[in-house]
Amino acid sequence: MKKLLALILALVMVLSLAACGSEEPANNGENAEGETLTAENIKIGFVHVSDPSDMGYTYNHDLGTWKMAENLGISEDQIINKYNIGEDEGCATAIEELIEAGCNIIFATSFGHGDYMTEAAANHPEIQFCHATGAQAADSGLSNYHNYFTSIYEARYLAGVAAGLKLNEMIENGTITAEEAVIGYVAAFYFEEVISGFSAFYLGARSVCPSATMITLKADSWSDPVKEGQIAQSLIDQGAVLISQHSDNPSPATTAEAAGLFHCGYNSDMASAAPAASIISARADWSIYLTYAVECVLNGEEIATDWCEGFNEGANFVSPLNTAVAAPGTQEKLDEVAEGLKDGSVHVFAGPWTGVHVWTGESFECAEGDWVEESETQSAPYFGYILEGITRLDA
Repeated sequence: MKKLLALILALVMVLSLAACGSEEPANNGENAEGETLTAENIKIGFVHVSDPSDMGYTYNHDLGTWKMAENLGISEDQIINKYNIGEDEGCATAIEELIEAGCNIIFATSFGHGDYMTEAAANHPEIQFCHATGAQAADSGLSNYHNYFTSIYEARYLAGVAAGLKLNEMIENGTITAEEAVIGYVAAFYFEEVISGFSAFYLGARSVCPSATMITLKADSWSDPVKEGQIAQSLIDQGAVLISQHSDNPSPATTAEAAGLFHCGYNSDMASAAPAASIISARADWSIYLTYAVECVLNGEEIATDWCEGFNEGANFVSPLNTAVAAPGTQEKLDEVAEGLKDGSVHVFAGPWTGVHVWTGESFECAEGDWVEESETQSAPYFGYILEGITRLDA
């Protein structure tokens, strides 16, 4: 009897292990009905925190969506967009509606959507879930959950170079003194994604204008056009002569223009909104990732758990330089720095700099000739040091 029980238990264990080992991957190139997925029958869902009218982050992501559809021959009616979805229970509802609509892959594009995406991925292994700006996929243990972002700090750095050259021109013209070369930065929040961005911009500016400093204020929102404009004005009132932003709307640009000052944007070319102020904008081409991820689903291939690419892959770029506003020689300098970023001879977070970590309070000094890498261990930015020369006015 003991031998029989032992044999039964051994058989159960073998069968259990076999079942685990033979589990079909979530991404098998088929839909829930077992039909082979094609560009003609795949359904794709998106959850966005705002809508394309923001002319910023969602606008840019939306451009990527339709470019991906064009790349793969996917029709408009195969794509379902959920716009203006907050980072709250409404996100769970939106995701569930996309699941019920038969989506085979779902993208959520805001940081606070992460918990809802994680839960949905755990409950629906047959569907792929891709979350931009998040950092939960690697630890989730879920083969159908993925994080993605771009090395946007590269484009931020390049825009910062353009800003620094404009500050130099203002100093040389006697418009400001070297000590008055103050950048004002409209920050959505104070965590790593935003800190990485404004630090990269500042270091780019400082690489050509050593006297440059930065002041920041946060909006506590990704998208609030009125508040973003008010913050930009407050920064100007406190000495900023050039504005940049990690927020979704062009109101900081128009505020800078109204004050007779200058601006570097994010996500869209803001020269159309503020032609007398906007110098350049840092942008991401989300179609690079979206095309890759959807192709993986169509081909039954695994999607990378963390994906982050930059200039070399075309995932980052800067908008055309507004030569009517930019300082002379800016394009030539940008071309030079861009080549350095591509070939690795220029590092965004290169020393010398000192900073204090936003969460731990740890001080860190990066010596000249050294640098800190970003987005190597995960797709989402994790550079969290507030650099000397940057002052958070609301800290």
